[in-house]
Amino acid sequence: MAEAHTAKPKSKTQPFPGAAFPGVEAPAAFRDMAEKSLSQAKDSYEKIKSAAEEATGVLEDTYATASKGATDYTLKVIEMARENSNANFDFAVELLGAKTLSDFVELSSAHVRKQFEAMSEQGKELATLIQKVATDAAEPIKEGMTKAAKKAA
Repeated sequence: MAEAHTAKPKSKTQPFPGAAFPGVEAPAAFRDMAEKSLSQAKDSYEKIKSAAEEATGVLEDTYATASKGATDYTLKVIEMARENSNANFDFAVELLGAKTLSDFVELSSAHVRKQFEAMSEQGKELATLIQKVATDAAEPIKEGMTKAAKKAA
C-alpha cells in the first residue's frame, strides 16, 4: 500500500493519449485532424507573413517618397528665402542711392509691389509642390491597397 501513495500522477499536458505508452499510436482520424490543423496553421502563417512583408514594403516606399518630397520642399523654401534676402539687400542698396524723398517712396513702392508678386508666386509654387508631394506619397499606399483588394477577391 505504501507503494500506491508514492506513484507519480499522470501529466495532464500529454500531446495525445498514446504518448505515455510506447508502441501505442493515436487513432488515424486524430492524426489526420492534427496534420490538417498544422497545415492550415502553416498556410495562415505564410499568408500573414506575406501580407506583413507587403505592408512593410508599402510603408517603406511611402516613407521614402514622403522624405524626398519633404527634402524638395525644404530646398525650395531655402531657395525662396535666398531670393527674398537678395531682393531685400538690393533694395537697401537702391535706397542708399535715393537723393529725394520722392525717390525713396518710388523705390519703396516698387519694392513692395515686386515682393508681393514674388511672394504670391512663391506661395503658388509651394502649394503645387506640397500637393505633388502628398499625391506621390499616397501613391504607394493606393497601389498596395489595390493589390491587397485583388488578392482578397
